[in-house]
Amino acid sequence: MNIYVHTDQLDHGHTFPTFGKADWIIQALNGAPIEGVRLVSPDRCSRSQVEAVHDSDYVEAVITGGPGAEGNGFTWTIELWPMVSGSTGGVIAAVREAFRTRGIAGSLSSGLHHARADRGSGFCTINGIVVAVDQVLRDGAKRVLVLDVDAHCGGGTASMIRTMDGVEQVDISVHRFDWYPSTPQSRLVMVDEVGSDGAAYLAAIEDALARISDPSSIDVMILNAGVDPHEDAGGVGGITAEVLEARERMIFAWAHQHGVPVAWVLAGGYLHGIDEAGLVDLHMQTIRAAAEAEANRRPPAE
Repeated sequence: MNIYVHTDQLDHGHTFPTFGKADWIIQALNGAPIEGVRLVSPDRCSRSQVEAVHDSDYVEAVITGGPGAEGNGFTWTIELWPMVSGSTGGVIAAVREAFRTRGIAGSLSSGLHHARADRGSGFCTINGIVVAVDQVLRDGAKRVLVLDVDAHCGGGTASMIRTMDGVEQVDISVHRFDWYPSTPQSRLVMVDEVGSDGAAYLAAIEDALARISDPSSIDVMILNAGVDPHEDAGGVGGITAEVLEARERMIFAWAHQHGVPVAWVLAGGYLHGIDEAGLVDLHMQTIRAAAEAEANRRPPAE
């Protein structure tokens, strides 16, 4: 399984975990390699790829620090465009890889799903999910599913895919930040009561998956695999590491059952009541579940 990460997207003096944790995860993978996992450097995305879905004036502001560049929640620096273009390049590469091989690939990218066409929001600058959706549709995909299990609602993605044929979003959230009304194209499931053991949260995800029509016709699924539902990483009480591990295994099992290729990205996860190592462990659960699912997809070597 290829995991894409560009050196430009790694931490450049930012302490916010959205930027720092890719580097932490690389260190963890180098220290304890997972069989079959390869770290691959993608090409940075081009300005034209971003402007296919984002407003050109906003992209100019992100590159140059012009008006509107700081709407994502942090101060503009000259490293911002290399960082987000490297990160977005990783998402594009993972989605294209999953589509091409009908397998599983990932990207150590985050800070994506709140960005709008004309502005950043919620520490998201470029919506790399939508940029990648646009690119894989150009590659010939007919049906793309965005499954968003970040703690917060993916309102940016919902706003940007409204005019894109063949794209749908299923969004299971535990916080109302970036809330939006459900539409036939973007179905938002708010889990207001997760249960003391997280059972209601897992049941909501299972139900949301069961409601997806004709899943075998999906050409690629983009999994926005936020770990911030965790009770100590930005989420709510009752969602533990064990619950998130069960979530990942459920999702990849569903994808395997229906032959759905998966490209996953990191998404949220914060140092609220957890340390750096604990946060990395939560993201590593996603990576291990994905790697096991990819290994199970391949026939055994003769």
